[in-house]
Amino acid sequence: MMDRKLFPVIGLLLLCSLSDQTYPHRMHQHAPTSQGQDCTAIKASSPNAQTGLYLIQPKGAQKPFKVYCEMLEDGGWTVFQRRIGREVSFNRKWAEYKHGFGYLEKDHWLGLDSVWALTMSSDQTSVLRVDLWDFEGGSASAEYSHFRIGDEQAAYNISVGTYKGTAGDAIRGKYRGIDQNGFGFSTVDRDNDGCSPCIFGDIATNDCASSEGGGWWFSGCGSASLHGDWHPAGDNIGWGNGVHWATWKGPAPYSLQATRMMVKSM
Repeated sequence: MMDRKLFPVIGLLLLCSLSDQTYPHRMHQHAPTSQGQDCTAIKASSPNAQTGLYLIQPKGAQKPFKVYCEMLEDGGWTVFQRRIGREVSFNRKWAEYKHGFGYLEKDHWLGLDSVWALTMSSDQTSVLRVDLWDFEGGSASAEYSHFRIGDEQAAYNISVGTYKGTAGDAIRGKYRGIDQNGFGFSTVDRDNDGCSPCIFGDIATNDCASSEGGGWWFSGCGSASLHGDWHPAGDNIGWGNGVHWATWKGPAPYSLQATRMMVKSM
């Protein structure tokens, strides 16, 4: 029989474990010194650094936090979004998108506060890279120069520069009038999408986060939306609330198999 004296200890361990799963990038008190300002700086100072978990502290952050770094030939990239399945729901409210959720080595969203800290410095510019995978073995990417987001007062509005890549510029939109560049982030409990309403054929919507799913920088709902519901192979076409990058797959709505969003400082 288990010693009852162990119950409080076990309970505390379980509580800590659950807390870390909800906010995996948060550090406990007395956190160790960061290993660099971001993954780019770590790779630059240690060229042999391997892909994996690191502790960083950007200039805009009050304390260090954990991130997953992709150490590639062109430098270190800080991953702030990854989706490879339905293990983690992205149907979340503002507070969770602000602070982050998921598992850094699997599906996760790092948090709007953390992305702002990574991109807010005035003495550097950042590149956004979006990697996409379909169910047929194909992949594509989109890169944007001069990427940054605003602070919470500005609704974490997104700003991107020049596009290059193979996935198409879905942030600026497949059609006119749905450019997401410059728009604030929206969730089901915080609407910044500019729809009042937005008209799609004979359908009108005031809230893209409810119809598209998850949180995103919606504008007229837009062509890019990577936080909708994840749909498996064979049931991934035709969903309005899927994982979309409409300038790559179509014409019917195509929900992607996997996505990754990363930032590199220049």
